[in-house]
Amino acid sequence: MPQSAAIISGIQRMVLYETRARYFLVGSNQAQTKHRVLKIDRTEPKDLVIIDDKHVYNHQEVRELLSRLDLGNRTKIGQKGSSGLSRAVSAFGIVGFVRFLEGYYIVLITKRRKMADIGGHSIYKIEDTSMIYIPNDSVRITHPDEARYVRIFQNVDLSSNFYFSYSYDLSHSLQYNLTLLQRPYELWSSAASSAEEEVHTQSKQDSFDIFEDEGLPTQVVYGLQNEPYYKYVWNGKLLERVKDIVHHDWLMYIIHGFCGQSKLLIYGRPVYITLIARRSSKFAGTRFLKRGANCEGDVANEVETEQIVHDASVMSFTAGSYSSYVQVRGSVPLYWSQDISTMMPKPPIRLDQADPYAHVAALHFNQMLQRFGSPIIILNLVKKREKRKHEKILSEELYPAVINLNQFLPPDHWIDYIAWDMARYTKSKLCNVLDRLSMIAENVVKRTGFFINRSNFYCHTLRPDDRWGDVGGHITSSGRLQTGVLRTNCVDCLDRTNTAQFMVGKCALAYQLYALGMIDKPKLQFDTDCVRLFEELYEDHGDTLSLQYGGSQLVHRVKTYRKIAPWTQHSKDIMQTLSRYYSNAFSDADRQDAINLFLQVYQPLESKPHLWELPTDFYLHQRSTMALPQERRSYTLWWSEGTLSYLPVPYDEVTCEDNMRKMKVKRVNRFDESIDIYTEFFKPYELTSFDDTFCIAMTNSAREFMPKTVGVDPSPFTVRKPEETGKSVLGNKSSKEETLLQRKTAASAPPPPSEEAITSTSEDDSEEDRDDDGSVSQRSTPIKLLTESGESARTQEEQQQQQQSAREPYGLNLAKPPAEKDLLIYERFAHLGESQHKVERTERINLANIICLEPVSCFTEDSIYAVCPPQADRDSRDVFESHVMTGQGQMRALCRDDMLMYREYVKNRYM
Repeated sequence: MPQSAAIISGIQRMVLYETRARYFLVGSNQAQTKHRVLKIDRTEPKDLVIIDDKHVYNHQEVRELLSRLDLGNRTKIGQKGSSGLSRAVSAFGIVGFVRFLEGYYIVLITKRRKMADIGGHSIYKIEDTSMIYIPNDSVRITHPDEARYVRIFQNVDLSSNFYFSYSYDLSHSLQYNLTLLQRPYELWSSAASSAEEEVHTQSKQDSFDIFEDEGLPTQVVYGLQNEPYYKYVWNGKLLERVKDIVHHDWLMYIIHGFCGQSKLLIYGRPVYITLIARRSSKFAGTRFLKRGANCEGDVANEVETEQIVHDASVMSFTAGSYSSYVQVRGSVPLYWSQDISTMMPKPPIRLDQADPYAHVAALHFNQMLQRFGSPIIILNLVKKREKRKHEKILSEELYPAVINLNQFLPPDHWIDYIAWDMARYTKSKLCNVLDRLSMIAENVVKRTGFFINRSNFYCHTLRPDDRWGDVGGHITSSGRLQTGVLRTNCVDCLDRTNTAQFMVGKCALAYQLYALGMIDKPKLQFDTDCVRLFEELYEDHGDTLSLQYGGSQLVHRVKTYRKIAPWTQHSKDIMQTLSRYYSNAFSDADRQDAINLFLQVYQPLESKPHLWELPTDFYLHQRSTMALPQERRSYTLWWSEGTLSYLPVPYDEVTCEDNMRKMKVKRVNRFDESIDIYTEFFKPYELTSFDDTFCIAMTNSAREFMPKTVGVDPSPFTVRKPEETGKSVLGNKSSKEETLLQRKTAASAPPPPSEEAITSTSEDDSEEDRDDDGSVSQRSTPIKLLTESGESARTQEEQQQQQQSAREPYGLNLAKPPAEKDLLIYERFAHLGESQHKVERTERINLANIICLEPVSCFTEDSIYAVCPPQADRDSRDVFESHVMTGQGQMRALCRDDMLMYREYVKNRYM
């Protein structure tokens, strides 16, 4: 079988050079061995003229090109400011090109930060951008409203939760990306042949040229690249103008939402938990201004949340173990809105349009069937009982719509509808909200299953669990696929939704860890290091999404529903409510205008009214209402063609002809840098920082959540009391005090009372162990092992001293002298150790006399005591001798090759 790998973008660093007539954008790969040049005309006042010659330059060629451009654009030589080519800005990627009422702007990413790593593929967060006006001042035709549009556009803060990757498709799930790499060879061949036909018909310099591997007649490596899922791409419209003009390496798609990664240490084994949230760019906006769905089935505040768990000790996608689970949140898919003309905390809900055949809901669930398969499970958390109808209106409309759609689907693929009034049960003292959510989550995860790229481990046979056999999904020869998805909603899809998603994610995490062989049963309990770490991830995720849609952080958190939130949390909740109300009343309109302009939902024109003059943006998001339908969709066969035939597997992941057209195949050499993840991640060609490479700064279960006292169970799945955690011990002290307190705690703090195997000492003992300045004294009293029966008598003071000295380094106490039986075992063990190592290094060891196995070493003589070193050749000795002589100040004569190499270096470096 051929190997496969995702294509790494060949442009990761950029430098923008400027002349009076043109901008020259020079892009290079990570190693800066290959370069491309984009020429942007500055003499056109309103049009965008871009030339991409598709040629790949080496370092020397691009230097010569820049030198010629500099020389050709100079004025008088020697005059001040005579340089013809000036460096404008350095960048890491292009966000896009945008035009308002004057000429085009280019938006560049000037600062980035690594947020996560998935199989060696880095995910970056945009930290800063630069927006540069392209036309020269001499040809600029000014417009009085241009500056206002620029301010509105820049209200979308690109440094706030926008993410990108050079080699990993963030718009698709891990399941989609990995199944893409496992396409059958026949389909790869057909895709490669179709790509080859396109090459011959279009251009021989196309990015996906098919060329034969030299020296690899039977082994072929494919690089695969897929079209992004544009629903979750936020700069798709900004790149649309240049998409078909420039080489694909220049195109970089960004997503908006959340990305966080934490490390779970399981007895030293690193497991990365990654949370990725993708916000939909369709019908996007703020809380009260975007409700329900538009006429194309896109709902407001639609977010796809994916949790990825992988064993970080193995990096490769093909050799490593990866698991993921996806769930969705989104507004109720109906035509509804809220009247914000009056200043009210809860404006009344109104249904804007009658939809007796559930047309808009059918469009929405058709999208979900195509992307996720079946079953689609709806968890509706809106209120059922109200004194005055408010939220109940939505439930009364959604349930009949689901019933109407289900009557045309096969019973095996019906849409499941679960309605539960979470707010009412929260106020009740008889019901535990999280227990009920846990039951729902167990049912959901068993029905949808989850993705894992490994077949069952042997440990599942050794430690079988009854619940494992009931897990659904689609089982393949290489693992499992998630089929179907949970769609959670309340009115705002913020607080209640986030808690429900956390409980489902917690249940799925237990099954993922069990599937990876990390735990012995698929169940996780609260107050463990693992769940605390996961809860912190989900709270950051919920706060981020709530700020983007509602204007404030979460009001009700998981601790609120567990009823263990501190008393100070109530005042914080009030402040968050007021912040959300203020944002909705005063700043949401400006944010909505900025989103509409950034996503190019509204494009300024001289003949159109300005964005701020529009009474409503309804028709911007409901474009098809203004057009006459070419053909009316069926009310009964409401799904797209082909979707039903592949269920429960999602149509988008099926290896059919439609999907293969979206995949571009590149046949490359095995060691081609465009698919070399090792070189991409470790960067052996440059001096890198250990912290940057291995993401040491990420949240760590052993560092942030595990107790700081010694002698406790280091497992992250052990239930702990709140006072045992590091955060509650350290409190709100400064970092210096925290470090000192950690050292003291680890050295001399008494063990927690829950540990029965460890006995606590009195306060007097702990005071004796400290010096006057409060530091821990360096005790050196050894533990005396009783080897003679006459030494069994000792005083109580000596016992206490030995117990304390044993606790400091080892975390254990010797409550009583060892028994005689234990001492005999220790003596036997010590005697065996002495006999084992009585071997002289000088004597020759014959391996065959010790054990009847053939040696696997390539050395002629091999044992744990003696090794025959390999012989070095003459050239290696000469190099070593010259190195030693140079260190002693004795230089050998330089040969002709050395002089030529030095001249070449000086020429490239300084000339």
